[in-house]
Amino acid sequence: MMNVNHETGETVTAGSRSPRLSLWAAFLVFSTITLMAAVETKNKEGNSDSNAKWTVACASISFAIAAIVTPLQMHPVYSIFIVDTKIEGALVVMLAAFWAATVSVVSNANGGLVVDDGNENTTVVNANLYYFTWAGFVTSILLLVAYLRAVFGVDLAGEIRNRSSRLSLWAGMLACSLVVMGSSANIFQRDCINSDDAIDSLCARTKFGISVGAISTSAALAVVGMKMATTTAPFLMEAVLAVILVLLNGFGVGFITSPKGPGSAIGNLYYFSWFSFLCSFVLVASCYEDYKNAGSSNENGEQQQENDVPVESLPPDVDL
Repeated sequence: MMNVNHETGETVTAGSRSPRLSLWAAFLVFSTITLMAAVETKNKEGNSDSNAKWTVACASISFAIAAIVTPLQMHPVYSIFIVDTKIEGALVVMLAAFWAATVSVVSNANGGLVVDDGNENTTVVNANLYYFTWAGFVTSILLLVAYLRAVFGVDLAGEIRNRSSRLSLWAGMLACSLVVMGSSANIFQRDCINSDDAIDSLCARTKFGISVGAISTSAALAVVGMKMATTTAPFLMEAVLAVILVLLNGFGVGFITSPKGPGSAIGNLYYFSWFSFLCSFVLVASCYEDYKNAGSSNENGEQQQENDVPVESLPPDVDL
């Protein structure tokens, strides 16, 4: 039986190798490293709380699923039992939900498995667990997107691109701002509310981080909502918000990631503060590029009108 691969547009025979094999193989590698790092962290520190148990359980289940699915995807006969089936879809959705929760648990500033909260700043003490948990989460999302595209023809990336200009940038800005706001709030609760020896400069900068994240989230959510509902947003409003956000996040990066700031150490707050600033900078650049293109189009239109000579004004002997 012949099937159409919606990812490549090619016609393939049923039972051929899955186009998602590379993603499943990568997910197997990431879940293996995450499992080893989680078990080592749990045994080394004697950490038996719910966070450690959840991380080990999630990594174990993910490893078992990937270890079974990946060989099946490689086999030309047995692949028909898993490739593009409801079973694969259910597994992908379950893994995406598992790893979204695991990322939150692992990198949480309050009792996370990869952070050291003994000092005034959060410090990553298990790089493998931190980075490969994020890698596993991103891979699970890519698996979900690839499955929806192959089975249902839902091209999420294409829909976002075609829906409206800069929608993907504003969505990225929204996601990064949420992480900045949440991470700052966690650190503020731990080091400023629940601590007897809170540091004024740290708490002030943490409050500023919460404010930057909240304002950026509100602005990005407003633009994303308008673009999703009407496919467009007023250009002037979008440009003004982009300029405000690039200035706000520029100061945010300076205050949050400075030596006295809550995001000085490597972690979610450090990375996503910079990601937010980069997103806002690209938004300003994109708005400026659209403004220049619009100006060039108007100039070309006016020049074309000047060059157009009315037929009535031509001499009678001119051959048209």
